[in-house]
Amino acid sequence: QVQLVESGGGLAQVGGSLRLSCAASGPDYSTWVMAWVRQAPGKGREFVARIQGRGESIAYADSVKGRFTISRDYDKKMMFLQMNNLKLEDTAVYYCTGDSRHYLSWNEFNYWGQGTQVTVSS
Repeated sequence: QVQLVESGGGLAQVGGSLRLSCAASGPDYSTWVMAWVRQAPGKGREFVARIQGRGESIAYADSVKGRFTISRDYDKKMMFLQMNNLKLEDTAVYYCTGDSRHYLSWNEFNYWGQGTQVTVSS
């Protein structure tokens, strides 16, 4: 059974930084496509960043390009999201998600974590 568990959320000020982590358990996920998705209060889920395989394919939402960095540690079955220069609009619950089927869109991924809250204040 695959489990994804996020950590690292919390409170940050505008312009500050946070680093989110996602720990995976279960079958070998090194070839999976993984992503970070967020949901702000009163809004639907929004794609943040995606990493495929061993990092040969990485994509970011325009809203986070140049500020967020997605990465993976395959030995430790971890995925990270380094968030710099945080803005008020980055406030959301951040979810780790993934699937072995690379052709899927993020909203079709089968495995999701429980989410971690990120709150950015002024």
